Amino acid sequence: MEVLRPQLIRIGGRIYRKNPIQEQTCQHEEEDEDFYQGSMEGAEEPCDAYVVLQTPQGFCCTVKAPSLLYKHIVGKRGDTRKKLEMETKTSISIPKPGHEGEIVITGQNRSGVISARTRIDVLLHTFRRKQPFTHFLAFFLNEVEVQERFLKFQEEVLEKCGMDRGVDGTIFQNPKKLHLTIGMLVLLSEQEIQQTCEMLQQCKGDFIDDISGGKPLEAEMAGIEYMNDDPGMVDVLYAKVHMKDGSNRLQALVDRVLERFQASGLIVKEWNSVKLHATVMNTLFRKDPNAEGRYNLYTADGKYIFKERESFDGRNILKETNMYQLKMAGLSSRVSGRQQDAV
Repeated sequence: MEVLRPQLIRIGGRIYRKNPIQEQTCQHEEEDEDFYQGSMEGAEEPCDAYVVLQTPQGFCCTVKAPSLLYKHIVGKRGDTRKKLEMETKTSISIPKPGHEGEIVITGQNRSGVISARTRIDVLLHTFRRKQPFTHFLAFFLNEVEVQERFLKFQEEVLEKCGMDRGVDGTIFQNPKKLHLTIGMLVLLSEQEIQQTCEMLQQCKGDFIDDISGGKPLEAEMAGIEYMNDDPGMVDVLYAKVHMKDGSNRLQALVDRVLERFQASGLIVKEWNSVKLHATVMNTLFRKDPNAEGRYNLYTADGKYIFKERESFDGRNILKETNMYQLKMAGLSSRVSGRQQDAV
């Protein structure tokens, strides 16, 4: 990591600098990924965004977090919690594993409670990013006409390019699952799923109806592109998506939805705009027909997964199909409720 350009973490409208973690391993003990050994610059600064209540015993603050992340606050043998309590002079109560609830921070000094709360937020943010994606926001593009045209596209590709390296019927998207992804989410509890659904309804009332005029948006898939920089070694082939009337309403709509979810913390801010595309071929499908994309890089305990992929030669497909168009209409936003990879 560049010392002068450390990673920045955005939490609750504030930005914190994350210092490098000092890796420490023991010859006779496995490295413990639940124990965060890095420091958090800026965590001592007071934050007015937190609700801190004064009680007869001192001060109190609560943190809502899914139970799956409790272990990262506790740490191995309770080391992380003990370290937080000692450095902030607070007491931290965490619900038992598997029991949803609130983390309660109490202390004699308001500044100490706020410091503990900020540090816990940084820990939750850090380990949440290591979880595999569980849901995605998408417009489904599975109208009957779209499915029929997609199957025609698949038939033509296999007829004309089926002998090209790596090209076979298993790497095509399921026509019933054609979609336009807006963003990926890690939702670890029923409460977070409900929060997401409510936020989508808020988006509809706040700006989606205004942008769409209350009517379905007519869009079309026109032209094929590939993800990487070598058309002879392709893993993902996608159709470009744009409004049929030439306007930017669809782009404006998905960018506003992305912005709203990034501001809430449900989607990590990595891009300022959505790349409008619909995946039509993906080499992950070759071994896992239920895979939906390229981002299943971590297991539930945060360990990295390496997925071996067999690319395909897409040069002839690009030549044959770039003038081929798939028209679609009647888009509607939904949240996918099945654990899967992202497209």
